[in-house]
Amino acid sequence: MANTNTFLLQITTLFCLLFPVANSVVFNYPAVFNFGDSNSDTGELVAALGDILDLPNGQTYFKTPSGRFCDGRLTIDFLMDAMDLPFLNAYLDSIGLPSFHKGCNFAAAGSTIQPATAQSVSPFSFGVQVAQFVRFKARVLELLAKGKRLDKYLPAQDYFQKALYMFDIGQNDLAGAFYSKTLDQVLASIPTILIEFETGIKALYDQGARNFWIHNTGPLGCLAQNVAKFGTDASSLEEQGCVRKHNQAAKIFNLQLHALTKKLQGLYTDSNFTYVDIYTIKSNLIANYSKLGFEQPIMACCGFGGPPLNYDSRISCGKTKVINGATFTAKACNDSSEYVNWDGIHYSEAANQYVSSQILTGKYSDPPFSDKMPFLLSLKF
Repeated sequence: MANTNTFLLQITTLFCLLFPVANSVVFNYPAVFNFGDSNSDTGELVAALGDILDLPNGQTYFKTPSGRFCDGRLTIDFLMDAMDLPFLNAYLDSIGLPSFHKGCNFAAAGSTIQPATAQSVSPFSFGVQVAQFVRFKARVLELLAKGKRLDKYLPAQDYFQKALYMFDIGQNDLAGAFYSKTLDQVLASIPTILIEFETGIKALYDQGARNFWIHNTGPLGCLAQNVAKFGTDASSLEEQGCVRKHNQAAKIFNLQLHALTKKLQGLYTDSNFTYVDIYTIKSNLIANYSKLGFEQPIMACCGFGGPPLNYDSRISCGKTKVINGATFTAKACNDSSEYVNWDGIHYSEAANQYVSSQILTGKYSDPPFSDKMPFLLSLKF
């Protein structure tokens, strides 16, 4: 990871900040409210379902499972760090006196934009997460009105309008659809998915949200889970070894999401909408993994089955299962910093760190914020 560490050191010396003009982000938010799936879940699904994430999840940074589907920190953790804000506590995690003074995380692993079904991994679809926020805000205002004893645990009333609202969701809508639909059917469903997303954004706007930060979806076809299931025929793969149809769907989804973001900026002129091209950042990482200090672009660090993917859908990272009478455990590799992918579905901390550093250059955002420096970001990584 020497090359990556050198790059990150260079990044920390850049004063890459944001437009000091209207309709732009400024990184001095008092709080962050996040909505999404496992890419930014800091413990929601685990807390909600009473599930257990075993080691080696969490081993790199937290040294114990943290509710994150990762060996360490997620992209959102690095972004919070850059804004000099604490990591976000999950909305439903009630253990350990969680503080919501600087925001709250409603993201839950397995969540979709579209309403959940009986087969869904998570019941916390985007609409449910938005409803949870509405309840959260109402409850906070109710408690604050009763006195000041909870001030250090709850966001101030004006934080709700001044806060940054972050979104990273949609990946599961697309990836899950491929199990029962053709590519054409998946593509045909995208407008319906985005209508649901727009409805949620409008509901948050009506609640006072004004600063929106929207991540597009990454290259789904490059996840070992999807390569294992849909990439058995070499003709279905792109040059990098990724499933072509999945990446095509992600690109078209992102084009329409970008257009929607532009539309929303036009509708809500008193708000700031920033669209972040996560797809390009992650695609560049996979294409140039070796130059960036990684050894494996697609193969999972924590999994079962060995090369080329080290992924078996029957055994998730850290779990032990009996298969055909024999006992197997999905164990971690020796050095997760050499792997882009952690468990076949989610990125490693090292990859998340790289993704974060690229986001913070401002080059992958619309509007871009590179070379606009009203103040210095406090990068700790």
